[in-house]
Amino acid sequence: MRKRSHRARAALAVAAAAVLGLAGCDAAGGSPAAEGTKARAVRAPVWNRSPASIAAVGDSITRGFDACTVLSDCPEVSWATGSDARVDSLAVRLLGAAGAATHSWNYAMTGARMADLTRQMREAAARDPELVTVMAGANDACRSSPRAMTSVAGFRADFEEALRALRAARPATQVYVASVPNLKRLWEQGRDDPLGKEVWKLGICPSMLGDADDLGESAARRRDRVQERVVAYNKVLKEVCARDRRCRFDGNAVYDYRFGTDQLSHWDWFHPSRDGQARLAAIAYRTVTAPDPAS
Repeated sequence: MRKRSHRARAALAVAAAAVLGLAGCDAAGGSPAAEGTKARAVRAPVWNRSPASIAAVGDSITRGFDACTVLSDCPEVSWATGSDARVDSLAVRLLGAAGAATHSWNYAMTGARMADLTRQMREAAARDPELVTVMAGANDACRSSPRAMTSVAGFRADFEEALRALRAARPATQVYVASVPNLKRLWEQGRDDPLGKEVWKLGICPSMLGDADDLGESAARRRDRVQERVVAYNKVLKEVCARDRRCRFDGNAVYDYRFGTDQLSHWDWFHPSRDGQARLAAIAYRTVTAPDPAS
């Protein structure tokens, strides 16, 4: 009996060792399944919802054009980096007023198109920001005529080049991309204002705003072509951004926002007013701080 008990105890010891060995293998990540899980975890996108520095690129909207005085930039009210308390810019919301003053930079340029974004991205990258905001594309549609608009393929190539320029210098910098606004909505809101229409005649978005009082079939087709191009641009922004794990598109939130007269500059009834800039800042803040990217 004692000899049989000894064999039983030995068998139990071997079985226990085998069980412990398997458990130890799993705990150390030695199994193929565990290794695969760990690899996927390492490759998973990481989005910092509290970036400590911000650089802005884009066009006149990000420069606060016509928000303070006629035909002038007013960067202090910029939705992205402005200091105006009434706007409560993205930079101020994320960094506080003091942090925004020292750790946010605005490289946007009035009149810029998507083709200008690569240079702006390189300038922004020199600051090593944790977040770059992008709002561009309106001027690609706002040309002398629909025929002069940037092609969809050209727009895509320009945006891809801009992102490549940033990634070459700053692989870890995050990017927030705002959709192109609904330009036809802006025409609808401003076309009844005599002063606004006079300012439009100075060359503000002629493809959409030219002959503002013309409601004929030809004018309607022209405006529809511009609007269709804006929709196509936003599709490009979404698709290109989706391929970059550190990029977030706003899910067309800016395009879908129904800008009213309070949100538009009373100088030109096209660019955002202070109130409009504040709405853009709120959209950006929601997108940047959301647990998951917009759909």
